[in-house]
Order: sequence, then C-alpha cells, then structure tokens
Amino acid sequence: MDAAAAAAPTPDAPPEGSAALVQAEGSAAQPAPSRYESQKRRDWNTFLQYLRNHKPPLTLARCSGAHVIEFLKYLDQFGKTKVHISGCPYFGHPNPPAPCACPLKQAWGSLDALIGRLRAAFEENGGRPESNPFATRAVRIYLREVREAQAKARGIPYEKKKRKRTTTTISSTVTTATVSTVTTTTSNNPTNGAGVSLPSDVPTATTPNVTTATTSV
Repeated sequence: MDAAAAAAPTPDAPPEGSAALVQAEGSAAQPAPSRYESQKRRDWNTFLQYLRNHKPPLTLARCSGAHVIEFLKYLDQFGKTKVHISGCPYFGHPNPPAPCACPLKQAWGSLDALIGRLRAAFEENGGRPESNPFATRAVRIYLREVREAQAKARGIPYEKKKRKRTTTTISSTVTTATVSTVTTTTSNNPTNGAGVSLPSDVPTATTPNVTTATTSV
C-alpha cells in the first residue's frame, strides 16, 4: 500500500515534459527580431571584438572617431567591390570589359549603412549621443571622401533618391449667385428715377416754377 502510494504522482507535480512545453511556448510568443536588428547586433559584436583585439586593447569609453575610421579601413580587406586605382586603364569605367589587379574594398553604401547601425547600437547600449564616436565630424568627412573617390574610380555617381511628392488636386466648384435687389419706394425714401434706392439724407432735386408772361398787342 505504501509503495503504491509512493509511486503515484502527487496532484501538485506537473506532468512530464510540461516545463519544456512552457519554455517553448514562451519563446514562440516573442517575435523574431527583424533583419535590421539582427544585422545591427552582429555589427555591434564585431566592433566590440575589434576593440578587444586592438593593440593596445581599447575600451568603448576611450573609443573616438579616429578609431572608428581605423575600423572601417580594417574592413576593406573583406570587401568585394572593385575600386580602380588612378593608373588603371579602367579607371572611371562603370563596366570594365576585362579583369584587372585593382584591390577590392568595401563599397561606400555598405560603410554608410554600417555606421548608421553602429551609431544606433551605441546609444541603445547606454552611450550618450554627445559622445557617440560614430557620429563625429571626422567620420562624416571620411565617408564623404570615400564616396567621392569611389564615384570617380568606378564611374558610378552616387545620387540621393528623391522622394516622390504626392500631388492632391482639389477641384473647387464656383457657383455664381445672382442677387436681385428689390427696391421699395416709400414717401420717406425717394428714388432717383433709375430704380436705385437713395439714402434719406441725400436731397432730391426740385423742379423750379417758371412763370410765363403773355403780352397782348
């Protein structure tokens, strides 16, 4: 009897596998991060790893715009964009007909998007906007120089896309109303003969009395 009672599960004990089921339901309830958020997290971890491997190692508090530019130059070795040098016969050619020995670098658009994600990640991880190394003037100047240099070397001008403006046409209907004036003639408000009412303070012209004298011969 005691052995059977000991073998029986207690009423408060959860059924087997329920903990794993609850954990799975909890993870399923959380929405998956977007592609942008996932990429931002990877970029942030890569930058922190770069600071740890820096010689000498750097902390985030000591990181400046110059260190960010060093990081961008470090990434050029992993680039996949052909950037022609000035002595290359395909310099300024958008579609070179043959391969050349010019180096591969990170495209300007990729670097610009990377800095945008790192700038946001810095503030999301407790950094102050006024001390954000990714928003310094030196970084902006470097990105502008990279854009101009790659535009000349690749023969591809970088132009910002203009936003399409939505034009709303409002049609207005003009209704011409004909106002008729009804003139009421009273003894106290005389008219001038044209059917237009005159104010009471305007004097009315009087007809002079002419006396005609008759002479008998």
